[in-house]
Amino acid sequence: MDVEAEQSERTEAWTGITPDAARRLVIAAVEAFAERGYHATTTRDIAGRAGMSPAALYIHYKTKEELLYQISVVGHRLSLGLLQGAAEGEGSPAGRLAEAVRAFVRWHAEHHTTGRVVQYELGALGPEHYAEIVELRRESEAAVRSILRDGVRTGEFDVPDVSGTTVALLSLCIDVARWFNPGGRRTPDEIGALYADLALRMVGYGPASGRG
Repeated sequence: MDVEAEQSERTEAWTGITPDAARRLVIAAVEAFAERGYHATTTRDIAGRAGMSPAALYIHYKTKEELLYQISVVGHRLSLGLLQGAAEGEGSPAGRLAEAVRAFVRWHAEHHTTGRVVQYELGALGPEHYAEIVELRRESEAAVRSILRDGVRTGEFDVPDVSGTTVALLSLCIDVARWFNPGGRRTPDEIGALYADLALRMVGYGPASGRG
């Protein structure tokens, strides 16, 4: 994990996890899962990265799966909050969609290491934890879908398939976590702005529609 990403995650995503040892284990697990994959990572790997013994890990997390669940639920709740905040905000559907996509993409770029684990290791969760995360994902879809429906109703958007477009938009945003490079040409803010513009074009709003 690059230094900036780790510092960002320490100060934002994981501040609600206590005590400090539990938070260190979560950060170490994010690093290990992103680098090696969930199944190739051992609890010894995680404990070592956190500067702890395997025995100390089990005081806070009984299984490796519990660590993955902790990472997944925090990540999904944070990103859901961004989408719901935009969906429930003031302004036109176009403005709210742009804000939702901008914030969602920026989060996946700034927290790309966590994003990769949160989005691409779901299959390793146990049934109960998996069901909880799937419900959070459904709520994320519902937030975006509500914006699109508002835009169709007001005539701002031309979207024949609201549900399909919702999934396409979220998939596009989530994929940023897979390819984002902190040393690349674009910053998270720039990528967020680019994707917000692309999202508006996808729903028929903007210069191409004569409305921009």
